[in-house]
Amino acid sequence: MQIIRDERDIERGLAALLELDPRLRPVAAEAGTLPLRLREPGFEGLAHIIVSQVVSRASADAIWGKMIAGMGQVTAEGYAGLEPEAWRSFGLSRIKHDTLARVAEAVAGGSLDLHALSAESPEKALAELTSIKGIGPWTAEVYLMFCGGHADVFPAGDVALQAAVGMAFGHEVRPLAKAVALEAAVWAPWRSVAARLFWAYYAVKTRRDALPIV
Repeated sequence: MQIIRDERDIERGLAALLELDPRLRPVAAEAGTLPLRLREPGFEGLAHIIVSQVVSRASADAIWGKMIAGMGQVTAEGYAGLEPEAWRSFGLSRIKHDTLARVAEAVAGGSLDLHALSAESPEKALAELTSIKGIGPWTAEVYLMFCGGHADVFPAGDVALQAAVGMAFGHEVRPLAKAVALEAAVWAPWRSVAARLFWAYYAVKTRRDALPIV
C-alpha cells in the first residue's frame, strides 16, 4: 500500500498519474505545485476536521482557539472529561459536540485506534471511521488523506472536486459523486494525489481555495 509522507511522495504519485491517464497532463500544467498539508494522525487531527466542516476558516479558527484555550491540548481523554456544557463555550454546535464526544469516548476507551488506521486498507479504515455516528464518508476520507497519509483515497462527494473534474474534462454540468468516483478509479493507487491535483486546479480556475481545512 502506498503511503504519503512528504513532497517526494506527491511528486512520485503525480508522475505515475500522468502515465496512467494522459488527460491529466494539461490539468497538472495549470495546477502548479500540489499541496501536501499533512498533520499527525490522532484525535486532534480528526477533531480539527470535524470542527472545520461547513463553517468559514475564520469561524473554525475561532472555535479551535477557544478549544485550545479551554483544554490546553485537544486530546480524546481531555474532551471526554469535559464538564457537560463546556462545549457551548467553544462555540460548537450540538451536532459537532455529539460527534466529537463519540469519537473521544471510542479513542479513550480503546475501541478506535486512529494511528493504526494509517496501516489499514482504505476500505477497512473508512468502514471503521464511518461506523461512528456523525462521521460521514467525506470526513473519514479527508482524515485518511491528510492525517493517515493514505495515497489511494478520493472524496468523490466533495463539490469542489466534482466541479474541477467537470471543468477539466469539459462537462457542461457538474458531475455527481458516482460519476466522479468512476473517473477516479483509473487513478488508483494514487487517488489522493489526484484529489490534490484537482483541488489545486480548482483554485487556479476559480481563484478560490477549496482544499479542506486540516
